[in-house]
Amino acid sequence: MKKITNLILWALVVCLALGCLVACDDNPCKDGHKFVDGKCTVCGATDPNYTGEKVDYVSQLSLDLSSSTKKLDVTVKNYVDGDTTHFHANDPTFEGGVLKARYLAINTPESTGKIEAYGKTASNFTKETLQKAVAIKVESDDGNWNADSTGSRYLVWVWYKTEASGSWRNLNLEILQEGLAIASNTAQNRYGEICMKALNQAKALKLYCHSGKPDPNMYYGSAQEVTLRELRTNIANYNGVKVAFEGVVITDNGSQGVYVQEYDAETESYNGIFVYYGFSASGEILEALRPGNRVRVVGTCQYYETGGTYQISGLTYRAMKPDDPENTKLISTGNEVVYKEISAEDITSRTISVEVVTNKDGEEISETKTINYAEFIFNTAVQINNLVVTSVYTTTNESSSSKGAMTLTCTVGGKTVTVRTVVLKDSDGNVVTEDYFKGKTINVKGLVESFDGEYQIKLLNLSDAEIVG
Repeated sequence: MKKITNLILWALVVCLALGCLVACDDNPCKDGHKFVDGKCTVCGATDPNYTGEKVDYVSQLSLDLSSSTKKLDVTVKNYVDGDTTHFHANDPTFEGGVLKARYLAINTPESTGKIEAYGKTASNFTKETLQKAVAIKVESDDGNWNADSTGSRYLVWVWYKTEASGSWRNLNLEILQEGLAIASNTAQNRYGEICMKALNQAKALKLYCHSGKPDPNMYYGSAQEVTLRELRTNIANYNGVKVAFEGVVITDNGSQGVYVQEYDAETESYNGIFVYYGFSASGEILEALRPGNRVRVVGTCQYYETGGTYQISGLTYRAMKPDDPENTKLISTGNEVVYKEISAEDITSRTISVEVVTNKDGEEISETKTINYAEFIFNTAVQINNLVVTSVYTTTNESSSSKGAMTLTCTVGGKTVTVRTVVLKDSDGNVVTEDYFKGKTINVKGLVESFDGEYQIKLLNLSDAEIVG
């Protein structure tokens, strides 16, 4: 009888334990049991990561101004994304007085290449937080300013105040606390312990990146959500792929297409592409694709054999479903069309190193790619000044639609720049001839294009060529 009683008691214990395992969440206590609402019902242990209410760990961390770490007062130059910001910094360590800061201990989802869930949310959080700051200070993790793996950015802690008499708040920690980042050597730094508490709390509360839920502000359709920077640096990988991106319409090329560009804060340049809307585009698409409009473009990336370049075509629009994420649609009007001033070297010989982030087998891999700067800013609006026109060639082929278009060979600073025009007409409707330009010094606004493997400026309007000498 005693043996039967013991067996029954043992069975009850096992059932209770199994009940705990089924009812509890996935976070085990130290004895291998699991927690229910922050407490294990088997051994009574308390879950250190669970809180019924969100703890503000940021208010528990203070900036020690007397520590051996390096510290520097800064102001924002460019907002890049959730974990990268460019600051004006008065220190000779940083080239040109610009500190390209990579935030320590965090890794926010991508928003500058392929768009990842909650990437834009994290980017906006960092921007809006720093915009409210009356003072910003960066701190190294030890006694040195340490560069990241790219060699061009520095790993720092970012502190800010919203009131002059207020306390410093650590933005890295706050981003973790909000659930807008995953771990990145989070425990291996001077503030590792409290960073882990904030990270674990965000996981326990299932905030943003740890929610397991789709990002309500992200597109989940058949197209790949990308940026124009991603397209420009990896465009061959998207040949034949349906993509979705945002940008500002620069100009209509007069042949069923427009150029669209978007600013890239990391490189302080624009990236662009030609969008072909064709003869059958609906009125809604044509209305959206006006210069100065910010648009969301959904279409297929294709290699255009005749032009030897990539373009977006096959735009979609469903008039009966204006909010369909598959639609190409208008976002805002009245945006400035920026013609970025460049040099002859930019168009002829400059290269640029760009960080490209890819995901392989679930692991984020970063590599640096070196490309021609002219390729990086291809199809964008630029301005180049003080070009001396040394010779002019005019297309005379009677059967060509380009009859009357000109190729201007120009020099500036010892370098040669080619400007290719469309057929230009003056205010009276007369075709402009080569005498208008030959021997003159001009400032030109145009688009970066290429011909026979050489980059050049395409001039679309006579008013964009200013005679200055």
